[in-house]
Amino acid sequence: MLISRKNFYLRLAIIAALLLMVTALHYLTTTQMVQAHDIYRRLYYVPIVLGGVWFALRGGIVTAILASLLYMPHVLFHWQHYPSIALEQYLEIVLYNVIGCLTGFLAQRERQQKLRYQKAAETLEGSYLKLREQADQIIEIEEQLRRADRLSALGELSAGMAHEIRNPLGSIKGTAEILRDGVATDDPKLEFAEILIKEVDRLNGVLEDFLHFARPTPVEHGHFFLGPVVGDVLDLTRQQAIRNHVEMHVDLDDDIEIPGQGEQIKQTLLNLILNALQAMPDGGILEVSSKNLAHEVHIKVSDNGPGIALEDRERIFNPFVTTRESGTGLGLAITQRIVRGHDGHIVLESTPGQGASFTVCLPLS
Repeated sequence: MLISRKNFYLRLAIIAALLLMVTALHYLTTTQMVQAHDIYRRLYYVPIVLGGVWFALRGGIVTAILASLLYMPHVLFHWQHYPSIALEQYLEIVLYNVIGCLTGFLAQRERQQKLRYQKAAETLEGSYLKLREQADQIIEIEEQLRRADRLSALGELSAGMAHEIRNPLGSIKGTAEILRDGVATDDPKLEFAEILIKEVDRLNGVLEDFLHFARPTPVEHGHFFLGPVVGDVLDLTRQQAIRNHVEMHVDLDDDIEIPGQGEQIKQTLLNLILNALQAMPDGGILEVSSKNLAHEVHIKVSDNGPGIALEDRERIFNPFVTTRESGTGLGLAITQRIVRGHDGHIVLESTPGQGASFTVCLPLS
C-alpha cells in the first residue's frame, strides 16, 4: 500500500524516537536496577514491530539491526561483570532480529495478499463492466429484433390493406370527378365534389407511404455524388421555403462519391428537409451541411423550430409516431430504414424551443 511522503517520514521519526528513548533509558539507568533494565530491553520490541508492520520485511530487519547495535555496547561495557545476565541479554538481541524478520515477513505477505485481492477486484470490476456492456448490447439487439418483427408484420398488413383500399379509392375518385364535371360552376355542391377528390388524393398519398414502408426499394450497388442530390432536394423544397419565409444555408464539403443509391438518399434528405420546413411555418433558418471524415460522411439538416420533446425522441423513428395532426408518422421510419439499408445511422439532437438537427452518417466504403 502506498503512503504519502509526509506519513513516510513521520513513521521513520516515530521509530527513531522510540529507539533513542529506550537506548537512553538503558544508558542512564544504573545496572543495580536489574528489573528496570529487563523492562527497558523488552521495550525495543515496540519500534521493531512497528518497523516490520509499516515497512514490511526490510523495515523489520533494519529496525532490529539498529536496536541490536544500540543495545550491544550497553551489554558489553555495563554487564560484563555479570556473565549470566549478559548471556540472557545476548539472547534478547537474537530475538530482536528474529521478531523483526518474522514481523516484516508476515506484514509483507499480508501486503502482497492485499495487492492480489485488489487486482482481483479490479479484474472482476472490469469483467462486470464488460458483462454489463454485453448485456446492454443483447438488450439492444433483442429490441431491434422485436422492432424488426413488428415492422415485418406491419409491412405485410400495410401492403395487403393498401392493395385492398387502392381500387375502391380509384373508383371513388373517378365517380367524384364525373359528378364534379356534371355540376355547374355556381352550384354549391361543386365544393363538396372538390373536397371529396382532395381527400381521396390525400388517402392515396397515405397508401403510397404504406407501400414504400412495406416494400422498401433494395439498395443497388453503385455510387453517387452528394452535391447533385442535395441540389435536387433544395430545388424541390425551395418554393415551400419561400412560402414559409425560411432562409436556406448550405455548407457542403468537397463533393465525393458515396456508395449506394442516390435516389433513396434523395428521398431521405427530402423527408428531413420537409419536416424541418413544416416545423417552421412562420419563418426560420434551415441549415444543410456535410462533413467528410476518414471513413464516413455526415449530412446534417438543422432547423431552429420548436424542437422535439424529450419523451418523443426515443420513439420518433417508430411507424405512425408523429407530432403533426396531418402527418402519417411514416416519413422518419422510412428515412431510417433507407439509411440503415446503406449501413449508416441517424443521430438526433434537439433542444426544446431551440430547434432540432438530424445527422445522416453514411460509410464511404
